Amino acid sequence: MHYENSGGILLFLSVIAALVLANSPWRDTFHNIWETNFSLRFGDQELSYSLHYWINDGLMAMFFFTVGLELKRELLAGELSSFRKAILPFGAAVGGMVVPALLYVAVNAGEPSLRGWGIPMATDIVFALSIITLAGKRVPLSAKVFLVALATVDDLGAVLVIALFYSSELSMANLGIGFVLISVLVIANWMGVRNMLFYAIIGIGGVWLAFLLSGVHATIAGVLVAFTIPSRTKIDSNEYGMEVNALMDRFEAENPYKGPIITAKQHQLIEEIHTTSRNAQTPLQKLEGALHPWVAFLVIPLFALSNAGVEVGGDFLEQIVNPITIGIVLGLVVGKLVGVTFFTWLLVKLGIAGLPERVNWMHIIGVSLIAGVGFTMSLFITNLAFTEAYMIDQAKYGILIASLIAGVTGFIVLKRGSKKKIE
Repeated sequence: MHYENSGGILLFLSVIAALVLANSPWRDTFHNIWETNFSLRFGDQELSYSLHYWINDGLMAMFFFTVGLELKRELLAGELSSFRKAILPFGAAVGGMVVPALLYVAVNAGEPSLRGWGIPMATDIVFALSIITLAGKRVPLSAKVFLVALATVDDLGAVLVIALFYSSELSMANLGIGFVLISVLVIANWMGVRNMLFYAIIGIGGVWLAFLLSGVHATIAGVLVAFTIPSRTKIDSNEYGMEVNALMDRFEAENPYKGPIITAKQHQLIEEIHTTSRNAQTPLQKLEGALHPWVAFLVIPLFALSNAGVEVGGDFLEQIVNPITIGIVLGLVVGKLVGVTFFTWLLVKLGIAGLPERVNWMHIIGVSLIAGVGFTMSLFITNLAFTEAYMIDQAKYGILIASLIAGVTGFIVLKRGSKKKIE
């Protein structure tokens, strides 16, 4: 679980499992499992949805909440915290969203499938990071940082697209309740409230439920709530160092018992060090660290398992010759490559930004290709864009084919783009 690419490996295995089961003698049972209904009752009110719906609109809200935490951290102190740091990945991400969407629109103009234009805009950060990590020490760290920043902006773009273009008819009353509760969380943050249970009750029990009933996709609530999580520490780093040093001096001054057992006073001092250490951490980073394993090893693999299963028949080649599949493949493979590379070149050429340290143009091309692995977010937008089963299957074909092509070619380019290992 501590390896960078382990989440990507589990995601890959989930995709393979979904494809195998969807094409096995147990395909009907496999599909029926996701249609099993689960209900929550609150007095006279009942929420009754299929398991597939609960995963996509419930568990994936946790994924988007984690995305929101990462976005806030990057904006406050990461690769998006200043204009100079943010301009290159921001421009690259914009190019990597606009060009794929335009290619899809060009192929699907005048067709009912035009609504899927947002599908090839996305980048799957889990898969992308796993691929760039597999390329090993040949890829400079700055190239990985560039990919993370690009994918982070890409996620923000995808969230905005979902909120603006893939939400159903609005219930203004429920939406208003949701924003009132978000205001409560903002005020609580401003007042210094740091109790995570408070944010969980208001955020999940209030904001998420209000958005679920409002028509705005419920996962947007995850991102908005994430931005209300406190990002300040109770004590600064200097104060933390002085307090821990003082506690350590008192710990060492104690006369220990003979043997492995520490004294009651030493135990108390260890607890005080633990409390002081917690006060020196931001709730935002603590929560992000706590949620990351659940998202990487449960939420995303379960989402892949329930969404990636498509049947591959003997007429597979005929099935993939359609505007949806072709538009997605062109968008994710060609569109991402052209969009990210061209916008990066333009910003560097105009002197607005410079290439990251030790990064060459082959690295940029490799990263541009890997950004075409749109798997998780592309599947998510597919379920919002289409209701017809055949359109959803055609989109899934395109996503799987494009992600495979983009991942393999990106990996090869990155391996060849670095002449030697970078220590």
